[in-house]
Amino acid sequence: MVDELQPVELSTGLRGKVDRLEEAYLRSAPAGLRLAYFLTGDRDQAQDLVQDAFVRLGARFRHLRPIDDVDAYLRRTIVNLFSSTLRRRRVERAWLAKQRGAEPPAVLGSDPAERDEMWRALQALPDRQRAAVVLRYYEDLPERDAAAVLGCSSRALNSLTARALATLRSVGVGGETS
Repeated sequence: MVDELQPVELSTGLRGKVDRLEEAYLRSAPAGLRLAYFLTGDRDQAQDLVQDAFVRLGARFRHLRPIDDVDAYLRRTIVNLFSSTLRRRRVERAWLAKQRGAEPPAVLGSDPAERDEMWRALQALPDRQRAAVVLRYYEDLPERDAAAVLGCSSRALNSLTARALATLRSVGVGGETS
């Protein structure tokens, strides 16, 4: 167990890059925060945008030569992140509107004890089996998409799902007992 954090020694080249990034942050963050605030109208969202922009800037920092490029890159990144947020919200709103018009999803039952039993049984499954069941039946993802999320083949997903369902049935949840 480590009692204290030890300072990290940086090589001279890396130390120079960290110093340049710190200087860029101190110089550009206030203007970036103002831009983000004017875009969002919310201080917390603006701070998140600036933070995300600097994370991306840190990854690209060695490719940006003059310090002026940092300001342009930061400004463009903040605007792009804001646009992405708007697109994501638009998609979420469309999905919610579509769901309002759809039939309510089938719930396991109205009995709270039955839902609690299902929850405990799901929590007892191994992580990947639980993820396979949740992706396929709760999220209602197609087989190919669920397999991609888990990073496995469709066959492996089917195997995980089959084992999970067998386990759930053996404890008397989600169907007939074995």
